[in-house]
Amino acid sequence: MNYKEIERKFLVNNLDFIKESFQNNRIEQGYLNSHKERAVRVRIKNNQGYLTIKGESNQAGTTRFEWEKEISVSEATQLLAICEPGVISKTRYLVKNNEHTYEVDVFDGDNKGLIVAEIELSDEQEAFNKPNWLGDEVTGQVKYYNSQLSKKPFANW
Repeated sequence: MNYKEIERKFLVNNLDFIKESFQNNRIEQGYLNSHKERAVRVRIKNNQGYLTIKGESNQAGTTRFEWEKEISVSEATQLLAICEPGVISKTRYLVKNNEHTYEVDVFDGDNKGLIVAEIELSDEQEAFNKPNWLGDEVTGQVKYYNSQLSKKPFANW
């Protein structure tokens, strides 16, 4: 199992991605720990729970350690109850673009109005296609990390 995540993050200009998407999932997530050096996340995606640990990002903000384990929805619900304040709620759209898949998060609740796209890469220098709905790159900008959005939501910017 590869424990290294390489991704780039972008704002989204328009809703064209919705008609290009092949799947969408409801996600609720909270943080047991949202320290800069590590984040411990609990997530319910549709009818499955997940526990994820992410390490500190490299200087560019593109690469970090990630470990994830499936847990039951019951376990995830119990863990969400003891998370730090600020549960994230969003719909994630999956959009295939050439050999890559963009994950586009449309936030609601206190983060309503924020739409962010992420693309996972196999190498930091890997080339990828940028669809017309992709906006400014925000890779490495900490305020766009979900762990930070739970503390300082988009509505308060």
